[in-house]
Amino acid sequence: MTPQTRSRWVIALLMLFVAINFADKSIIGLAAAPMMKELGLSATQYGTIASSFYLLFSISAVVFGFLGNRFSAKWMMVALAVIWSAAQLPILVPAAGFAVLLITRVLLGAGEGPGVPLGMHVAFTWVEERKRGFTAALLTVGSGLGVIIGAPLLNAAIAEWGWRSAFGILGGIGLLWAIAWVIVGGDGPYSTTASSATTAPPTTTSARKSAPIAPAVVDEPRVPYRRLLTSGTWLGTMFSGFTVYWGLALAIAFLPLYLGQAGFSGTALGFVVTVPAYVSIVFMLLGGWLSQRLLRRGLSRHLAQGVLGGAFTLVAGISMLLITRVDAPILLLPFVALAFGIGNSQTPLSQAAVADVTPTRQRGATLGIWYAIVAVASVVSPLLTGVLVDAAPTPVVGYARAFDIAGVLMVLGGLTAMLVVRPDRDAARHGLRRAVARPVTPVG
Repeated sequence: MTPQTRSRWVIALLMLFVAINFADKSIIGLAAAPMMKELGLSATQYGTIASSFYLLFSISAVVFGFLGNRFSAKWMMVALAVIWSAAQLPILVPAAGFAVLLITRVLLGAGEGPGVPLGMHVAFTWVEERKRGFTAALLTVGSGLGVIIGAPLLNAAIAEWGWRSAFGILGGIGLLWAIAWVIVGGDGPYSTTASSATTAPPTTTSARKSAPIAPAVVDEPRVPYRRLLTSGTWLGTMFSGFTVYWGLALAIAFLPLYLGQAGFSGTALGFVVTVPAYVSIVFMLLGGWLSQRLLRRGLSRHLAQGVLGGAFTLVAGISMLLITRVDAPILLLPFVALAFGIGNSQTPLSQAAVADVTPTRQRGATLGIWYAIVAVASVVSPLLTGVLVDAAPTPVVGYARAFDIAGVLMVLGGLTAMLVVRPDRDAARHGLRRAVARPVTPVG
């Protein structure tokens, strides 16, 4: 297998990794109605279960992020897949109730917390610096695929075999992924731990087709984490990402329940739940492509990552505010699609921006810390939503209050990113040499 072929397989496996990761998160929402009915759960109790997934999520993301700086990610990712797969299986036991769900969701979150940042870190070891934005978009597309492919299949499994069966199916798929990763996965030639780190760049066309990819960096300064984590780029992307994940956690836990209250049911409900995922995929690919194109034309990373990513978040926030102000269910669909779909397009651009202002040897930890803080939103959002729904005179009023909070947060997050995310400036302040694309001069 040539290096180029292997890199494609690795990226594909990492996309699948993110898809399984997201399906594991979203199964709780798909199973919510029958689970709450069987176990007699209130909205607050259900919100507690949904939030518990993120209890150790952030801590494990930071721990594995620092480990990713020093060690090959191959076996760490296998360990994560095994942990989250094993966490699903106890739910198959008929006697498993609230306590078992709570404990297994905490364990599942501990296994999945480092998954996305560590996967991004590995993916960046297989591509050139200028391709990070699009590569990050490809991986984040996996989250949409997890819904588009997973939701109908898991809904069918729940209808046929009960809500517990879906958890067992996902556990088995995770174990199969771990086997495939052992065979194909590993760090790429741009990794500081890769054995190919000293490979010289090929000089001929034939050599470029067969030789390993040249390493991107060999000598970068070590920057104190205090400086890395207080840069405008890191803080801006972190806050914007926090607001996006607030809305994302709201969608995972409560969107199917809200849509049921809004008049959707059966096949229509299954379709509407997947629409934001389609929108997410389109805009993540579009955003990654557009960001890369802007950089190739010599425009700044402030525009290609900060302004573009912030604009996605801003549109999502405005759409979120409009959801509960529309009466007709059919008119609700475009706002649901944008509110829960377009915001996630900010994530790969933010992660690429963080990578651009961070020395390669510190990137795993920096992305891990970024993801850990962003994920705190996912702890608070479902729990607060459950409390609001239980305290409101009707569930619809409670959802309206929760959606308004999410919408305002995303508007603020989008504006912040557009103003302060300036990767070129912050990379220069950290003493990092980053490639600056030059506009192509037309011939003739």
